[in-house]
Amino acid sequence: MKRTPVYLVLLTVFIDLLGFGIIIPLLPFYAEHFGAAPTIIGLLTSSYSFMQFLFVPFWGRLSDRIGRRPIILMSVTGSFISYLIFGIADSLTVLFVSRMLAGFMGANISTAQAYIADTTSFEERAKYMGLIGAAFGVGFMLGPFIGGIMSKISYGTPGFFASGLSLINAVLAYFLLPESLKDRSVPARKLRLLNVTAIREVFRKRGIGDLVLI
Repeated sequence: MKRTPVYLVLLTVFIDLLGFGIIIPLLPFYAEHFGAAPTIIGLLTSSYSFMQFLFVPFWGRLSDRIGRRPIILMSVTGSFISYLIFGIADSLTVLFVSRMLAGFMGANISTAQAYIADTTSFEERAKYMGLIGAAFGVGFMLGPFIGGIMSKISYGTPGFFASGLSLINAVLAYFLLPESLKDRSVPARKLRLLNVTAIREVFRKRGIGDLVLI
């Protein structure tokens, strides 16, 4: 197995979580700047994860059909756009749009895991899945630190920085990341943007539903 694509996927996860973490410490202050009440700030903060919960299964199923590479490229490009919108936001509505778009396009982690599963042997798969967790943790740890420092310039500056990171990520993935999915013989079920039936099926599966709930 060539290591370069796998490590590039790990870098993608790291940059994605670094960008996400950069936003965390300043998001409440940014929203308050536009007059948001505490409840609205809570909804704004959770909107990213809520959109991911709803739509990442769609991107996962789509990646089974068209491949991992297009979904990763789409996801990092979407992150670039969403952070750029965050940086130029001039109202609370625009902030909501930026965070919901980021969550909607946020298929990085799940598709990265699928990429690792495609390109590793059974014996080494746990190791690289663990490295995804490590990249996730390091990015999330460093992000708030960087975001807190850069917010001293302006609330929009961390968004522009995260946008730049996502653009670099997209360029690297475009030139260096090959397709990993060889077998695309998946069931020809109708592909829905929001598949409520599939979500119910997950929660009915013993063990898996409990993990998702946790």
